[in-house]
Amino acid sequence: MENEDGIMIEDEAIAVEDIVEGGEQDYDAEGIIPFIMSKYKKSEDFRQNDEQRWLKAYKNYRGLYGSDVQFTEAEKSRVFIKVTKTKTLAAYGQIVEVLFAGNKFPLTVEPTELPEGVVEDVNFDPKKPDNIKQEPDVSPYGFSGDGKDLPAGATEKSLMDSLGPLSEKLKDIEGLEQGAGKTPTAITFSPAMVAAKKMQKKIHDQLQESGANKHLRNTAFEMSLFGTGVMKGPFAVDKEYPNWGDEGEYDPAFKTIPQVSHVSVWNFYPDPDANNMDEATYVIERHKMSRSQLRALKKRPHFRNTVIDECIAMGESYEKQYWEDDLSDYSSSYGVDRFEVLEYWGMVDIELLKEHSIDIPKSLEAFDELQANVWVCNGKVLRMVLNPFKPMKIPYMAAPYELNPYSFFGVGLAENMDDTQTLMNGFMRMAVDNAVLSGNLLIEVDETNLVPGQDLSVYPGKVFRRQGGAPGQAIFGTKFPNVSNENLQLFDKARQLADESSGLPSFSHGQTGVSGVGRTASGISMLMSAASGNVKTVIKNIDDYLLRPLGEGFFQFNMQFDFDPEIKGDLEVKARGTESLMANEVRSQRLMSFLQVAAQPTLAPFAKFQYVIREIAKSMDLDPDKVTNNMDEAAVQAELMKAFQQPAPPPQQGVPAGANPNDPTGAGGGTIGTGQAPLPNEQGFSGNEQQQGSPQQTENAGQPQGPVGTVQ
Repeated sequence: MENEDGIMIEDEAIAVEDIVEGGEQDYDAEGIIPFIMSKYKKSEDFRQNDEQRWLKAYKNYRGLYGSDVQFTEAEKSRVFIKVTKTKTLAAYGQIVEVLFAGNKFPLTVEPTELPEGVVEDVNFDPKKPDNIKQEPDVSPYGFSGDGKDLPAGATEKSLMDSLGPLSEKLKDIEGLEQGAGKTPTAITFSPAMVAAKKMQKKIHDQLQESGANKHLRNTAFEMSLFGTGVMKGPFAVDKEYPNWGDEGEYDPAFKTIPQVSHVSVWNFYPDPDANNMDEATYVIERHKMSRSQLRALKKRPHFRNTVIDECIAMGESYEKQYWEDDLSDYSSSYGVDRFEVLEYWGMVDIELLKEHSIDIPKSLEAFDELQANVWVCNGKVLRMVLNPFKPMKIPYMAAPYELNPYSFFGVGLAENMDDTQTLMNGFMRMAVDNAVLSGNLLIEVDETNLVPGQDLSVYPGKVFRRQGGAPGQAIFGTKFPNVSNENLQLFDKARQLADESSGLPSFSHGQTGVSGVGRTASGISMLMSAASGNVKTVIKNIDDYLLRPLGEGFFQFNMQFDFDPEIKGDLEVKARGTESLMANEVRSQRLMSFLQVAAQPTLAPFAKFQYVIREIAKSMDLDPDKVTNNMDEAAVQAELMKAFQQPAPPPQQGVPAGANPNDPTGAGGGTIGTGQAPLPNEQGFSGNEQQQGSPQQTENAGQPQGPVGTVQ
């Protein structure tokens, strides 16, 4: 039997019995559908306050005034300074930079502290006397008291069974011992680490093939703007690889890969009584599907084809939410030609499952409720299966930008600077309105001094006719006081408060004119390091709530459905986003300082130089797998370098330095047959070295010297 996306699963994960007596079963909708709709209604009501926060954050990002903002007749300006957009994109850019630093996801797979089933290290010493090949007449079973007794309960087969991915490569080696080698000639193998690195490469390859980077970017953007980013998966899908035959016919290849997808926070309805996904008992995702998308569900396992056709025949049933008009730039007067489909993942009473003909495995009959996946549209059940994941879990990940300790949804950057954005808009509108007034004269006219019936409009060269004999001035020009500078100062203060409230200083996203300590390289480095404190908290939330569950999902998928024995083992997934955040220059300096300290002979045995070298390569944005060797490769490389660095043999007696002893001419490798002896200061003259104080002369100082060869 197959799971949701085509991967074969065990018979215990039973779906609805679609075929009953030659036709599809017709469900009684009084059971599961009211149950799901009640959960959906509850989640919808509980998140209304969150929707208001998201709407305000979206309008601040777009630079739009909401309906709650009322302008007086005196306020002519409607400017909106979109500082929220700048800071949101800056935070989004920092998160993406961490997620894709070095073109690799910050996910690693490592063995557990005490791996079970796979031995951590084994070693073999080819020069150990016990491992030297014995004569044929020696019994391979040994004798009592030979010092080769196995521990209680241990057998040679038990060690071979725990070699994991190296079992085939090491099966013919005699004298294999558990643990790291303790002699200089011992060769150490790490089966647990080999399995971990193979699993890590497989997960990275699957993330790349599934296009996870695009979905992660969308999640990071909503997390920065609204405070929560949601991802779903991994699910198995058949990816199409284009291929053309010899004659040009299109013959694509299909490969089943795990895939993740982004879920908009607007379509995500979690359990309102939970504060995170670990506490959630159910999750509902709201889909907006066209006819083509609804028909495409027929190709997926366990969807009821006849019911889908009935839903399509009933017509589109999508009802717009109130917030959808606010999100769109225009309000359409026409309806939406889409279907509303609800996807439910969560706990369902086992009695309700049995009422809908779900076959419960015997191993699960003792439970009162089980996790199920149900799809509903137009009051009909499109699909109903038990959760195929093992261990059973809800396949959603919700990461907060900033934790809200008493709510499921987090707090975003736009919400943090909502008040300061309002202040900046207000001060800027006041400055603009004041500039408009102060930039023009206020004209006062005494009409009693003017001839009546004149046009009072003012323009250059205008002539006004006065009454004869009328005393005093008839036209006065008054300049309105300019207080724009004071308003702009308040605007700058509000912008500084925005830096404080958002935790994202302006210089971190390109502010010009930085003065003081920020004008030097070390000064700006210190400022950036201090400013990264708030971002580190955000990245830590991504590690705990997004990257780690994502990596564990891929790990469990491969353990359940991939039958490659070389990736199996007692492994754990670790998220390294926080490490990627540290500035490469600072991290490189710290690693180099540690390397200098560890180079001391007394401390060198305590340092893991292989890890240090790999981390230095990472800090330089280099691929450590391509520029560094492992321990075995390093040993071979050291032997090769030692062979090249061996000193040349000393010259034989009677042969000049640098001469070839096998050369009968004694020319020392120089030009043969020239017929002329070298002169002083020319190449080949033996006295040159002594005149220049050569190392040989210094070494032989104080010793009796023979006569120096001269030219006859």
